[in-house]
Amino acid sequence: MLKKQYRLKKYSAFIATYKNNDTVADKNLCIYFGKEKTTPDITTKYAFVVSKKIHKRAVVRNRIKRLMREIIRKQIKENQYNKINRYISVIFAAKSGAVNAPYCDINASIVKLLTDKGF
Repeated sequence: MLKKQYRLKKYSAFIATYKNNDTVADKNLCIYFGKEKTTPDITTKYAFVVSKKIHKRAVVRNRIKRLMREIIRKQIKENQYNKINRYISVIFAAKSGAVNAPYCDINASIVKLLTDKGF
């Protein structure tokens, strides 16, 4: 599980991140980036979103969120993609391709999207 200090919770923070219009996407997921930090002391907050449009069953939506959370938790632990820490908030939104995708496919999507962004 992702530590509390890394979780994005406030509704206003979600809206601000979506309004920033800095995104990258592929068939499995879309990543929204918030504003860049002014000071490096602020921790980057992450959120994981799976809409009911993706799948009606909560079990399936929660599985996708758990997979994405685990991938990011490992990245934080191993200090990979340190440049992603230049943003205040990051939202990972699943697409319909992620429903039956295994862990390795979602991991590959995240790695590909972050490298496309320049990390």
